[in-house]
Amino acid sequence: MPSKILIVEDEAPIREMLAFVMEQHGYEPLQAADYDAALERIVEPYPDLILLDWMLPGGSGIQLARKIKTTDYLRHIPIIMLTARGEEEDKVKGLEVGADDYVTKPFSPKELIARMRAVFRRVSPTSLDEPLNIEGLKLDPVSHRVSANEEPLDMGPTEFRLLHFFMTHPERVYSREQLLDQVWGTNVYVEDRTVDVHIRRLRKAIELHGHDRLIQTVRGVGYRFSTR
Repeated sequence: MPSKILIVEDEAPIREMLAFVMEQHGYEPLQAADYDAALERIVEPYPDLILLDWMLPGGSGIQLARKIKTTDYLRHIPIIMLTARGEEEDKVKGLEVGADDYVTKPFSPKELIARMRAVFRRVSPTSLDEPLNIEGLKLDPVSHRVSANEEPLDMGPTEFRLLHFFMTHPERVYSREQLLDQVWGTNVYVEDRTVDVHIRRLRKAIELHGHDRLIQTVRGVGYRFSTR
C-alpha cells in the first residue's frame, strides 16, 4: 500500500501539480485547500507525511503544525513546510513548532522528493537493536527475549518479528499487505490470512498481563499497536 501524503495548499494549480508528482513517485496524494479541510483529512488511517503550506485560509500552516505536534496520536506524522518565505526567522518558527523540514518555493519536484525521503529515513526508528519497553512489555532484539512485567514470554520467530515491528511503529494502522512486506519480506509468497493467524498467536503469547489489548484490529483496514 503506497504511503499517503496529505498536501495542504490553497493554490489549486500548485496542489494539483504536487498531487501529480506524488502519484508519479508511487505515493497516494490526499488534498486539502484550507485549515479546516486539512483537519478533516487527518483521520485514520493517518497520512504518512504532510506537505503543509505556510499561508492558509482559516488558519496558518504554523497553527496547524503546532496542533498536530501537540496532539499525542498525531505527533508522529512528519511535516514538511512549503512556503515562499525564505527568511531564516520564518524557517526557525516552522521548526520550533515541530516541522521536520522546510522547502522554500519555488522548488523542483526532484528536490522535494529527496527531502521527503530524507525525512522518512529520519523519523524511522533510530536503532533496530535498542531494547523496547511499552507498559511493561519488554523486547530485546539482541538477546531475542520478550518479557511481560519481568516474566519471560515464549513466542515463535515470526511472532517476535511481528511484535518488534509493531513496537517500533506504534499508533499507526498497517494493512495485511504492509505487514507482509515489512515482516515477511517482499520476496516471500504468503497468503494475507497468514497474518491473521500470526496475530492470534502473538496475542496469545502476550496475554499473560493483558498486553494483547495493545494489538488492535481496525475493521476493514488492518492492525495497529496502540496504548490508547
